[in-house]
This record gives sequence, structure tokens and C-alpha cells, in this order.
Amino acid sequence: MLRSGPRGEIGEALPPAPPASPEKQVDWGPGRGDRELPEFLAGPRSRLTEFWRALRILGEVVRGFRALHFVGPCVTVFGSARFAEDHVYYRVARDVGARLAGLGVTVMTGGGPGIMEAANRGAKEAGGHSIGCNIKLPMEQKPNPYLDKFVEFRYFFVRKVMLVKYSYAFIVLPGGFGTLDELFEALTLVQTKKIESFPIVLMGVEYWGPMIDFIRETLVRQATIDSADVELLTVTDDPAVAIAAVMRGLSMHEREARRGPRPIRVLGENRV
Repeated sequence: MLRSGPRGEIGEALPPAPPASPEKQVDWGPGRGDRELPEFLAGPRSRLTEFWRALRILGEVVRGFRALHFVGPCVTVFGSARFAEDHVYYRVARDVGARLAGLGVTVMTGGGPGIMEAANRGAKEAGGHSIGCNIKLPMEQKPNPYLDKFVEFRYFFVRKVMLVKYSYAFIVLPGGFGTLDELFEALTLVQTKKIESFPIVLMGVEYWGPMIDFIRETLVRQATIDSADVELLTVTDDPAVAIAAVMRGLSMHEREARRGPRPIRVLGENRV
């Protein structure tokens, strides 16, 4: 595992991150009260209900495939929706988004505020492409204004498929349960070789330090993972180190990323 820090801009120390203040947290919109998911996960229903639900899931998968077929190659940036514009991690994510755009890749996020907005904003300001893959929740987040395309999903597992399928690397900034969910999903896929040459970069050495210590001192010592699995993570505060890790991953998929599909106009397909 590559661990670098504490640094912000190259050669500058990264200052301690101020806490996210409640009054600057997410501007939540009204909830839809969608009962489908709680019912879906609450055990068996009638065969007809389950059949129609399976069709709806298939429809969401196909819709995601069509919406994202021409957006790549992408790098996904994860992180909390609760960090305001003046937060140090927002500034770091904005810098990272701009640097990714400079590589010619599309920046993909969850499409909401905070870290997601910052990464999308950095990409747009640098002249790059910016995509948001949102999830419908009882208390929904509004899409940020820096998106070229915004795709909304009902099912977490469908959304996670899209975030991995069209990405060649993950950059993960500080966040909560959702961020951790995406992080460990990606780690599991790389560990089990479901995806290969896929960099996972954690930005925020101080924030992620206790988790890394737990991985090393508990998981490795108890032999629930191999010591080599720790090396699947790059931990840094330096955007240059993060981008270097992404570039190494992209170089392993250069032919695949450049080839890309061609749109068929009769099917209504267009590039981003």
C-alpha cells in the first residue's frame, strides 16, 4: 500500500479538516416515500409481484447501460455530501476533478452536493466531462449544477454495477456509510479478481488512518485477509499521487479505453 501525507497541493501541508457544520449540510429535497425497496427486501411476495419487480430491475439495468454506454473512460470520485464549499476536502476534490479532466477521462460521481459536486465542478471548470449516478432515497439530494448527464437509480446494486462497469479507478475522499459501502464493494471485487488493474485511492491520511490501522492490526493479524490485500489501497493527501495511481491503472486498459463503442443513430444513441 502506498501511503503519502500529509500534503495538499504539491509541497504544501494539508491543514486539519474542520468538522462539517449542521447548517452547511445537504440541502435535502422532499422525499418520495418510495415503498418499493423496503417491500422488495422484506421477504417473498406473490410470484406475479416478484416477476414484475424482476422486469423493473432489468429495465433499470438496460436504462443504465443505454445512458452510460458512451461516457467513458470514467474515474469515479466518492465522498460525503455534507462538506460545504469552504471545506478542505471540497477543495481537494475540486482539484482532483480538474486533474482527471486533464487526463481526458470523464469524472463520475453520485451527482449530489459536497465532495460529489466538488469533483464534478473541477472537471467542468477544466473543460472535461462530468457524470452523476444518483440513488433515489426517502430524503433525496438534488443534482449538482456541474453535470453533463444525470442518471437516477432506484436500486443500490444496479447503481453500483454502473459505477464499476464504466470506471477504471476509484478516488475515495472522506465520507459516511455510503462511501464505505462503495469502497469495500470495490475492494472485494479487486481482491477476488472480478476486476483487475483497478486503482483504489483514499484521500485523507488522517481521516482514513484509524481504518487502515484496523485493517492491518486486526484483519491481517487475524488472517481474515492477506497482508498483500492492504496493498490494494493507495492512501495519500497529495492529488499528484492520486493521479499517478489512476494513470497506472489507465495504462493497463489503454486499448480497451480508446476503442470505445460507436453510437448507432437509428437507436437514438449519442456521445456525451
